[in-house]
Amino acid sequence: MKFIKPLYIQNRFFYACIGIMILFVLSFVFPRLFNIVKLLLLLLATLTLLDSIILFSAKRGVVGRRLLPEKFSNGDENPIELAISNYYTFKVYVKIIDEIPEQFQVRDFEILRDLEASSTSQIEYKLRPVARGEYHFGTLNIYVSSVFGLVARRFKTDTDAMLPTYPSFMQLRKYNLMAISNNLHQYGIKKIRKIGHTMEFEQIKDYVLGDDLRTINWKATAKRNQLMVNQFQDEKSQPIYSVIDKGRIMKMPFDGLTLLDYAINAALVISNVALKKHDKAGILAFSKRVENIVVAERRASQMNLILETLYNVNTDYFESDFSRLYADVKRNIKQRSLMLLYTNFETLDGLHRQIPYLKGIAKNHLLVVIFFKNTELDSIINNKSETVQQAYDKVIAEKFAFEKRLIVNELQKFGIQSILTTPKDLTLDTINKYLEIKARGLL
Repeated sequence: MKFIKPLYIQNRFFYACIGIMILFVLSFVFPRLFNIVKLLLLLLATLTLLDSIILFSAKRGVVGRRLLPEKFSNGDENPIELAISNYYTFKVYVKIIDEIPEQFQVRDFEILRDLEASSTSQIEYKLRPVARGEYHFGTLNIYVSSVFGLVARRFKTDTDAMLPTYPSFMQLRKYNLMAISNNLHQYGIKKIRKIGHTMEFEQIKDYVLGDDLRTINWKATAKRNQLMVNQFQDEKSQPIYSVIDKGRIMKMPFDGLTLLDYAINAALVISNVALKKHDKAGILAFSKRVENIVVAERRASQMNLILETLYNVNTDYFESDFSRLYADVKRNIKQRSLMLLYTNFETLDGLHRQIPYLKGIAKNHLLVVIFFKNTELDSIINNKSETVQQAYDKVIAEKFAFEKRLIVNELQKFGIQSILTTPKDLTLDTINKYLEIKARGLL
C-alpha cells in the first residue's frame, strides 16, 4: 500500500497503451503485425516495471522545502522560494504543485523543472494578496519521473503553513530613503518652493548660489568676511493623524484591492514618513463609531503599533457617521494637528451632508480630505460613442467626473484642502501634500 499510494501513471503510459491497442486492431487486417505488437506490449510492461523500481529504490529521492517570509505585504508581489534537492544519482523531471492559499483561487498552479543528479535548485514564484488576514498553505507536492516518463513518484512535504497578510510594508522600504532625504523629490515627488520662514533654525553655513538673500546673517558675514546664511529646517514634533473611513463606501474595489486597503497602505507609509521627519504619527478609523485609535506619538515602537492596528481595520458596512468623528476629534485631540481624512464622495449632495462636520474639524485642525477618482469611467469618457446608448453612458460618466471636480471646489470654498487622486497614485499624492504643507509652514 505504501508503494501504491505515491505511484502515479503518467500520460505517456496511456498514450503508449492507446498506440498498442490500435496496432492490435490493425493486426486483424495484417496478421504478421500481431507478434510485433505482443513484443511491444511486453516491452512497455518491462519499461514500466523498471521505471517504478528506479524511482522507488531510493528512500529520500527528492526533498522540497518552502522558504516563506514572515508575513505577506498586501497588494504587492511577494516572493515565495522553493528549495528542491535531488538525491537520485541520475537526472529527474519534476512537476511541483504547491497548494497555495484559497484566497488566490488558483486551480492550475504547477511548475515544471529538470533536476540534475545530486543537485539542489532554487525556484521562485510570486503571489499578490489583495486582502489582509491569515493565508494558509497546504502541502507541497513534488511529482518525480525518470527519463522513461511512464510513472511518477509523489513526495509530500511542508504541510499547513500560515502567513499573515499585513498592510503594504514593502512601500515603506520604497519611500524610506525619500523620507530622510533633504531633497524630497525622488520617485516623481515634486519640488516644493518654501514660502516664508516659519521653520526652526538649524545652522549658519556658507552662502552658495541659489540661497535666499533674505537669510543672510550679516553679523556672521562681517565676522568671517564672506557671505553667511541661516539654514532652517521644518518644524518638528507636529501631530499627523491618518483618519480612515471604513464605511461601506470604502469597500469599492480597484485592481483587486478595496479603497479601504489603498487607504490603509497609504496611511502606513505617511506615518513612516512623518516619523522620519521627526513628527508625531497617529491613526484612527471610523464608521458608525471611532475605533482603532493610535495616539500621535514619536517613539521607537510607534510604527509596529500602527502596523498591528491597521492590520485589524475592517469595514463594518455601516454608513459613516461624520458627526461622531467630529465629536471624538474635538474631545480627544486638543493640539492642532494635520488630519489626513481618507474617504470617498461620489456626489456633491453626499458632501453637503457632511460639510458642517468637516468645517468643525477644520476650525481647530488642518484638514485634508482625500478621495478617489472613479477610473472605471475613463474608458467610457475616452471612447468614441457609436450608438445612442453609448452617448447616454458617456454623458452620465462625464457628469460624475465633473461632479468630483466640483467637490474639490466646494471644499476649497470652505478653506478645506483636498486631494482627488486615483487609487494607485494615492500614496504618492498624499506624501506630496504632506511635504507641501510642511514646506509652506501651514501647520
